[in-house]
Amino acid sequence: MLKQLGLSLVASIALASVLHAADAESLVAPGAKVQKLAGDMKFTEGPAWFPATKTLVFSDIPNSKLMQWSEGKGLSVFRPSEQSNGNILDLQGRLISCQHAGRNLVRTEADGSLTVLADKFDGKRFNSPNDVAVRSDGTLWFTDPPWGLTGPADLPGHWVFKLDPKTKTVEPVVKDLAMPNGINFSPDESRIYIADTGGHPKHPDPAFHKLPAGVHCYEVSKDGKLGKKLFTIKAGSDGMTVDVKGNLYTTHGGVTIYNADGKFLEKIEVPEGPANVCFGGDDLRTLFITARTSLYSIRMQNPGAKPVGAKW
Repeated sequence: MLKQLGLSLVASIALASVLHAADAESLVAPGAKVQKLAGDMKFTEGPAWFPATKTLVFSDIPNSKLMQWSEGKGLSVFRPSEQSNGNILDLQGRLISCQHAGRNLVRTEADGSLTVLADKFDGKRFNSPNDVAVRSDGTLWFTDPPWGLTGPADLPGHWVFKLDPKTKTVEPVVKDLAMPNGINFSPDESRIYIADTGGHPKHPDPAFHKLPAGVHCYEVSKDGKLGKKLFTIKAGSDGMTVDVKGNLYTTHGGVTIYNADGKFLEKIEVPEGPANVCFGGDDLRTLFITARTSLYSIRMQNPGAKPVGAKW
């Protein structure tokens, strides 16, 4: 049975060690340690913070549930899902979810109803949408590897798509990654970071089977066009997030932090392997970490970056 856990029960638990470059000041708040907030789940992913209710919503993928946690109420079920993975808030503060089993991108409306935003490209169903980022024009950029695909694939590759919810137009923006995963814009939207977990035999093209893992940084023009690749961090990641200074928080054997140009800054050790991260709390300085069966947090120096144009 899922246990009700509040922050007060775990405030004294010290669960992290922080490794950082000798020439860099730690981004972790002084004296802060990783704290376990909740456990007894199957595989946690996709944390998204709701400032209005001071609640974190995240996925427990195999249980086909969206969970919610708050300091006062602890852990409970938010609603059932079709194996939701990545979640974010759009510019209006509505929950956007990538659903593995649903093979779609959905929006939770204010009344709790669901709107399917997209489930196909060119008449073919997506593989299993994984993670999503929102741009100031309202477009949603999402990755589509086959991690949650149980049957045959309809699409010939594992692509990154851009969706315009107003026109329902879907277009591929990246086609040359093996297993695209986490995705995040820089705070000023001039760049986008896309993780590739590397080659996998599930890819229909053998040329992609041995591609190395990495996090790729691309230019993005002011009118929302993807530009050239600027650099690649030679380490994989699952979900990711950014702070207001443009530092990138990745999930690879811990929470590994790089600056905006891909330079390693430090690594936060977590008891379980992290799958995704987001900032929350009243000042957006709490880093929430979904890691396998549990939810963790740690206080940071910098607040997280809101999407440009966010009304929340």
